[in-house]
Amino acid sequence: MLSPDQISHYNEQGYIVLDQVFPLAEIEAVKKQANLLVEQWAEDSPEHVFTTNDNDRSDDSYFLDSAEKIRCFFEEEAFNDKGELVQERSLCINKIGHALHELDPVFSKFSHQKLLGELMSDLGMQTPQIRQSMYIFKQPKIGGIVNWHQDASFFFTTPQSVITLWFAIEDATLENGCLWVEPAGHLGPLRERFNLAGNQTTMVELNKMPWPTEDSGKSVEVKAGSLVVFQGSLPHYSAPNRSSKSRQAFTLHVTDGECEYAAENWLQAKTLPLRGFNR
Repeated sequence: MLSPDQISHYNEQGYIVLDQVFPLAEIEAVKKQANLLVEQWAEDSPEHVFTTNDNDRSDDSYFLDSAEKIRCFFEEEAFNDKGELVQERSLCINKIGHALHELDPVFSKFSHQKLLGELMSDLGMQTPQIRQSMYIFKQPKIGGIVNWHQDASFFFTTPQSVITLWFAIEDATLENGCLWVEPAGHLGPLRERFNLAGNQTTMVELNKMPWPTEDSGKSVEVKAGSLVVFQGSLPHYSAPNRSSKSRQAFTLHVTDGECEYAAENWLQAKTLPLRGFNR
């Protein structure tokens, strides 16, 4: 699927962009299903907020038990001081996670398609296993920041193997909070590791190397139907969305079954299968 130049760019820069590779009808079907899941979700609580400003999930059973479930999370600015939603409910959801790829038929069909398996093979992954899926809304006006981080911090394997597939469901622009990456940043160290013991989580510092900034990073503006693929050690972030347009995306995190998946990782496969892609 990938050309030699694309593979070289991925190895050297840590990411590739595949422009508009998915038909818009397919993308719209995924978007429609996400909206339906939000409509069906009934647990409206200010406690169900997702933020990257504080990575301590200790004793947060709603989050920690979501690894093999489908749950919605609110934007951190979704509620006012009185605990009331600041705008229409459907425009207050931060994301849906974390087992859409197994538990929802529309997302499962999209997630396991053959094309993605060919892509993983081209990038050297021997036994792809989808570990997590998320539908991210990046809502208008209140879409929260996602601070600089490396996905390998949350999906630690030996050797490092996690690859992120980031599908643009809507156009992602500087105005509505597109991705930013640090080109070739994957060649640097892993800065931290997110560990779980019992119901207690800890972000363990591994290296004091400072995080990049927008000055050293690169924005990744893409059209709906595009796919951004990046190596798990690549630092990336997205700014808050203060525009009137959402920036919806779907993500998969895939690890190689030939590598050792750390028991300390918060997300573990206990009841659901660890599947790859259709052949």
